[in-house]
Amino acid sequence: MNRRAFLSLSISSLALARRVPAQAADARPNFVFIMADDMGPFDLGCYGQTEIRTPHIDRAAAEGMRFTNCYAGASVCAPSRSVLMTGQHTGHTTVRANASLLTGERVPLRKEDRTIASVLKGPEWRDAYDEERAYATAHFGKWGLGEPGTTGLPNDHGFDEFFGFLNQQHAHEHYPKYLWRNKSKEFLRGNRNGEKREYASDLMAREALYFIDRHRYEPFFLYFSPTVPHAKLEAPELGEYASKPWPDSAKNYAAMVTRFDSYVGRILEKLKETGLDERTVVFIASDNGGTSEFGPFASLGRFKGKKGVVYEGGIRVPMIVRWPGKIRAGATSDLPWGFQDVLPTLADMAGTRGFPPDIDGRSVLPTLLGKTQDPNVPLYWEQVSRHGLDQALRIGEWKGVRHALDAPLELYNLKDDVGETRNVAAAHPEIVAKMEAFLAGCRTESPDYPSRPPKRGR
Repeated sequence: MNRRAFLSLSISSLALARRVPAQAADARPNFVFIMADDMGPFDLGCYGQTEIRTPHIDRAAAEGMRFTNCYAGASVCAPSRSVLMTGQHTGHTTVRANASLLTGERVPLRKEDRTIASVLKGPEWRDAYDEERAYATAHFGKWGLGEPGTTGLPNDHGFDEFFGFLNQQHAHEHYPKYLWRNKSKEFLRGNRNGEKREYASDLMAREALYFIDRHRYEPFFLYFSPTVPHAKLEAPELGEYASKPWPDSAKNYAAMVTRFDSYVGRILEKLKETGLDERTVVFIASDNGGTSEFGPFASLGRFKGKKGVVYEGGIRVPMIVRWPGKIRAGATSDLPWGFQDVLPTLADMAGTRGFPPDIDGRSVLPTLLGKTQDPNVPLYWEQVSRHGLDQALRIGEWKGVRHALDAPLELYNLKDDVGETRNVAAAHPEIVAKMEAFLAGCRTESPDYPSRPPKRGR
């Protein structure tokens, strides 16, 4: 070991030693938010999957709470992640589609946008007596909320560390030439000249484990979003699925879901190994609905639509929350909630006093602790494209969908018709009127995502 490395290790060891008493007295929980990419709501054993093995996630569900009515922030990648980070639904959050409808460019978070990480880092934790009360924060995975040189980089929005993909298109490559470490490219030697030796999601999982090791003595927020099982469908090995009588796409998809499950297992094991198990809240979800049906998996169940639409197949996702000693093991909840609720929930758990006043979400901590919450709080989504604006609204068991601001509202009773097959708007004009009144004031216009398709030049 050279002198510089020795000094670095010594300084790190001293820093850890100095922080031990502070962590021992700090009752605030750690947070780990683990998010798959395009995983269907029924790809997990604990949700009824029989062909794909997910033993670690299934165990997490048995040890925590499994939600049956949880929703992504949007039906596609970037806006869903924007909702997660900002606590604002797609009628208010900065990033509302994968690209601007006017320029075709990626839209970054604004400088003034506050994320979960910036809330947990926030100035309310810093004072003259204790400058280390802020959470340590890291994101390893796909970001999608800011390109190089823009105002939307993770390190400028509360994250101490970042390693992964900035751009969604770049994230389609599971063996990329480089990944971003903070604001610099880190080239992957194992993937030079077309070689495939370094699988991006494996590298990001390694960083997540290392982060937990290094920050075991202080509260932390870890956002881990690997790029599996997103297409292109490519797993390092097929394992037990190699001999299945399925198309190659199905074999790779199953192997990628199981690989995601292995990451969850390694993180849970690391939390136990470091003594952090009972002080850490773990969330497991997917960024949007599944993309299609692969082989025998029935990833979308009876849901209508898939990724890219505001019907249930595009926005309903699995959600498991595990917090030993706090959340009752084996619990199931049918409370409707979504990604906009994550920020206020974590802020509530952390006891922060400074989360943004303009968020659309609410804390679901009472539900996590076994208490009852109002199931009729409105949940809103929109999907903007060059074809126009699609909107969806859920209030209790009722779901409304319309395909333009002035289009008639479709109405579905999800309790009786989860597949959204029967439009009952004509039979319930009072529910339609209530929903239309809400929709009239639930969003603000954005220059990058106009509600009416921009006119194309000749």
